[in-house]
Amino acid sequence: MAERIPEEIINEIRKSVDIVDIISEYVQLKKQGRNYFGICPFHSENTPSFSVSPEKQIFHCFGCHAGGNVFSFLMDIEGISFQEAAIRLAEKANIPLELKTTSSHMRLPTETEKMMRAHELLRQFYHHILVNTNKGQEALEYLQQRNFTREIIDYFQIGYCLDEWDTSLKFLKAKGFDEDILEKAGLIIRGEKNNTYFDRFRGRIIFPISDYKGNTVAFSGRVLGNGQPKYLNSPETPIFQKSQTLFNFHNARVAIRKKQSVVLFEGFADCIAAFSAGIENGIGTMGTALTEEHIHLIKRNTDQVILCFDADMAGQNATLKAGEMLSNAGCVVRVAIIPDGKDPDEYIIKNGAELFKNVVIGGSIPFMSFKMRFFRIGKNLDNEGDRLAYIEKVLEEISKLDNAVERDIYLRQLAEEFSLSLDALKQQQRKIFYSIRRETTKDNAVKQQKLSLIKQDKKLPPAYYNAERLLIAHMLRNASFAMKVQDALKQVPFHIDEHQAIVTYLYAFYEDGNAPDLSNFLNFIQDQHLKNIVAEIGMMTISEEISDKEFKDYIKQISNYHYKLKIEKKIEEGKKAEREKDFIKAAEILKEIIALKKSL
Repeated sequence: MAERIPEEIINEIRKSVDIVDIISEYVQLKKQGRNYFGICPFHSENTPSFSVSPEKQIFHCFGCHAGGNVFSFLMDIEGISFQEAAIRLAEKANIPLELKTTSSHMRLPTETEKMMRAHELLRQFYHHILVNTNKGQEALEYLQQRNFTREIIDYFQIGYCLDEWDTSLKFLKAKGFDEDILEKAGLIIRGEKNNTYFDRFRGRIIFPISDYKGNTVAFSGRVLGNGQPKYLNSPETPIFQKSQTLFNFHNARVAIRKKQSVVLFEGFADCIAAFSAGIENGIGTMGTALTEEHIHLIKRNTDQVILCFDADMAGQNATLKAGEMLSNAGCVVRVAIIPDGKDPDEYIIKNGAELFKNVVIGGSIPFMSFKMRFFRIGKNLDNEGDRLAYIEKVLEEISKLDNAVERDIYLRQLAEEFSLSLDALKQQQRKIFYSIRRETTKDNAVKQQKLSLIKQDKKLPPAYYNAERLLIAHMLRNASFAMKVQDALKQVPFHIDEHQAIVTYLYAFYEDGNAPDLSNFLNFIQDQHLKNIVAEIGMMTISEEISDKEFKDYIKQISNYHYKLKIEKKIEEGKKAEREKDFIKAAEILKEIIALKKSL
């Protein structure tokens, strides 16, 4: 475990990095007023509710209520400790840290960390075998024949697993790994007899698969020659889920941000081929359909997506489905059309990188144009029935477009192609538009009715709750004001437990000589739940100063509720005394109640 980083160094790191710059490496942020907004990386959403304040150096999500400063963001997004976050930020700020580790306090790695470490060691091992040994020569020549340059092999860390039963197993056992963890990680397979184990990827070219952080979490092994199965993939494990993994995402993220667009392929082979053709912002799904988790990851970085799937029927169906999902999530979707039924890899081999980059990707068409092509498949447009069905379907899709100019463009295309009256098409399109709108209105009315029922169950927060939050918001900005609140309330506590905990931390923070600094205060608090609340309160819009009338009103709301609770408790005690025939005690309690009511 690394030694404790001095407080002054922590503060130096905090002041040397900008939270907007750090979060922008993970989330696509857009400035709105004084703050920046983006899609929250901690929960699924389509509308940006994640806010970053450069002035206060904090973040807060109004959807899932996550919040904190630059340290807590890195801790949450990367799953690392405070010290690890501080070390990373120190590197970015070029602040030297000389930290020692004490072996007596070394934390044992978790099962997940062991699995990732095993994958990382095997990635290096397989790559070494391929590029540096005679036993990997055949696989290396095979790759070179298929236009894999040494640059591509190194960039994607492609390797080779020897065609032997347990080379990988022996290698990892020598590094201290046991069979149980390696089997659970999907790297070895248990035999049917005598509890024996053997390597999963024997005799295969190895393509490492990484998560969005760059950790190796799985492999795909391609057989040399024509054996079956052609590709053998890691099974799903605690560190690898296909629905959450996008091939090459960690490498492509910088290019995605720079180009403000991403090219999505159906698999890693097409992604690698496209990279060799100059497409640096390409990513691929892992042999599975696009999922909501994939879209969430993409939208954190860009909302411009080019789909480049295979040109066969299965690929076209996948394009339609993926395009609809992305469009519904608020993405601008284009489709790269590959001619002659080829996949990207085949096209590049036959036609070259320049044509693929400039004609296929550069000539991508809007998703609506793709749909107009797609709906023609299997129809004979010389046949009146097929033609009418096609026009009706296209009009339905045009009616879903939000942009009136787009609708007009596609209506004109339809009118020109089939020699139809533009006015007649517009009239029919409007009928469909209003029909869809009516259905949508009905659905929304039902949803609204459900929401209103839910809202009826939710009571407005009491006055003392709002008073506590507004006082805390001002206390976070002004130490003397915090002391003023403490003096005014005396022995009266804040009624929300979290609020009382926050002000207790805040009094201690100021008593230690710290100046008001929201980001620094978040480091002072240990509890993540409290950090989230502090970040939320810190994001509140409040006036620079609070008037005496407002201040007295807030104190009154909190104090009165305190006395009301005491009165209610005394009333119960009085009733109990009366039931027990202890009339003297009941009379004394009544006097106390009268005194408390005078305090209100």
